[in-house]
Amino acid sequence: MSEGADERKQRIARNETIFREVNERIEEVSGGAPGHRVEFLCECGSRECTEVIALTRGEYEGLRADSVLFAVLPGHEIPEVEIVVAENERFLTVRKLAEEQEIARETDPRA
Repeated sequence: MSEGADERKQRIARNETIFREVNERIEEVSGGAPGHRVEFLCECGSRECTEVIALTRGEYEGLRADSVLFAVLPGHEIPEVEIVVAENERFLTVRKLAEEQEIARETDPRA
Protein backbone atom coordinates (compact mmCIF):
# COMPACT_ATOMS: atom_id res chain seq x y z
CA MET A 1 0.00 0.00 0.00
CA SER A 2 1.39 3.41 -0.91
CA GLU A 3 1.97 6.18 1.57
CA GLY A 4 -0.78 8.83 1.65
CA ALA A 5 0.04 12.40 0.66
CA ASP A 6 -0.41 13.75 4.19
CA GLU A 7 1.72 10.99 5.70
CA ARG A 8 4.44 11.64 3.12
CA LYS A 9 4.46 15.37 3.88
CA GLN A 10 4.73 14.70 7.61
CA ARG A 11 7.58 12.22 7.06
CA ILE A 12 9.45 14.75 4.92
CA ALA A 13 8.97 17.49 7.52
CA ARG A 14 10.20 15.20 10.30
CA ASN A 15 13.26 14.19 8.26
CA GLU A 16 14.12 17.87 7.82
CA THR A 17 13.85 18.53 11.54
CA ILE A 18 16.25 15.66 12.26
CA PHE A 19 18.86 17.30 10.01
CA ARG A 20 18.25 20.60 11.80
CA GLU A 21 18.95 18.91 15.16
CA VAL A 22 22.21 17.45 13.84
CA ASN A 23 23.20 20.87 12.50
CA GLU A 24 22.57 22.40 15.92
CA ARG A 25 25.19 20.03 17.36
CA ILE A 26 27.60 20.87 14.52
CA GLU A 27 27.12 24.58 15.22
CA GLU A 28 27.79 24.07 18.94
CA VAL A 29 31.20 22.46 18.35
CA SER A 30 32.31 24.33 15.24
CA GLY A 31 33.90 27.40 16.83
CA GLY A 32 35.64 29.65 14.34
CA ALA A 33 35.27 33.27 13.33
CA PRO A 34 31.82 34.67 12.41
CA GLY A 35 32.69 34.84 8.69
CA HIS A 36 34.25 31.36 8.60
CA ARG A 37 32.16 28.77 6.73
CA VAL A 38 31.13 25.59 8.50
CA GLU A 39 29.89 22.48 6.71
CA PHE A 40 26.32 21.70 7.74
CA LEU A 41 24.10 18.90 6.48
CA CYS A 42 21.58 19.73 3.79
CA GLU A 43 18.24 20.03 5.60
CA CYS A 44 16.14 18.58 2.79
CA GLY A 45 13.53 15.92 3.40
CA SER A 46 15.35 13.09 1.61
CA ARG A 47 16.37 10.26 3.93
CA GLU A 48 19.26 9.43 1.61
CA CYS A 49 20.80 12.92 1.41
CA THR A 50 24.14 13.30 3.16
CA GLU A 51 25.40 16.31 1.21
CA VAL A 52 26.80 19.35 2.98
CA ILE A 53 26.27 23.10 2.68
CA ALA A 54 28.96 25.58 3.71
CA LEU A 55 27.31 28.34 5.76
CA THR A 56 28.79 31.14 7.78
CA ARG A 57 27.73 31.34 11.41
CA GLY A 58 25.70 34.46 10.50
CA GLU A 59 23.86 32.64 7.70
CA TYR A 60 23.14 29.73 10.00
CA GLU A 61 21.89 31.96 12.82
CA GLY A 62 19.67 33.79 10.32
CA LEU A 63 17.99 30.50 9.47
CA ARG A 64 17.60 29.45 13.08
CA ALA A 65 15.96 32.77 13.98
CA ASP A 66 12.75 31.41 12.39
CA SER A 67 11.64 27.85 13.18
CA VAL A 68 10.14 27.32 9.74
CA LEU A 69 13.27 28.15 7.68
CA PHE A 70 15.68 25.47 6.45
CA ALA A 71 18.79 25.39 4.22
CA VAL A 72 18.79 22.99 1.27
CA LEU A 73 20.96 22.52 -1.77
CA PRO A 74 19.60 23.73 -5.11
CA GLY A 75 17.40 21.00 -6.54
CA HIS A 76 16.66 19.53 -3.09
CA GLU A 77 13.59 21.68 -2.43
CA ILE A 78 10.25 19.83 -2.21
CA PRO A 79 7.43 22.10 -3.47
CA GLU A 80 4.64 20.15 -1.77
CA VAL A 81 6.04 21.00 1.71
CA GLU A 82 8.01 24.24 1.24
CA ILE A 83 8.65 27.32 -0.85
CA VAL A 84 11.97 28.92 -1.73
CA VAL A 85 12.24 32.34 -0.06
CA ALA A 86 15.91 33.12 -0.80
CA GLU A 87 18.78 31.67 -2.76
CA ASN A 88 22.44 32.14 -3.49
CA GLU A 89 25.11 30.12 -5.31
CA ARG A 90 25.54 27.72 -2.35
CA PHE A 91 22.09 27.05 -0.95
CA LEU A 92 18.37 27.80 -0.93
CA THR A 93 16.42 29.02 2.07
CA VAL A 94 13.03 27.31 2.18
CA ARG A 95 9.99 28.08 4.32
CA LYS A 96 7.68 25.26 5.34
CA LEU A 97 4.05 25.42 4.23
CA ALA A 98 1.27 25.81 6.82
CA GLU A 99 0.83 22.17 7.89
CA GLU A 100 4.57 21.49 8.00
CA GLN A 101 5.20 24.71 9.94
CA GLU A 102 3.50 23.14 12.95
CA ILE A 103 5.94 20.21 12.92
CA ALA A 104 8.90 22.57 12.44
CA ARG A 105 7.87 24.72 15.39
CA GLU A 106 7.12 21.76 17.67
CA THR A 107 10.54 20.22 17.02
CA ASP A 108 12.65 23.39 17.10
CA PRO A 109 15.51 22.69 19.54
CA ARG A 110 15.79 26.43 20.25
CA ALA A 111 12.12 26.91 21.15
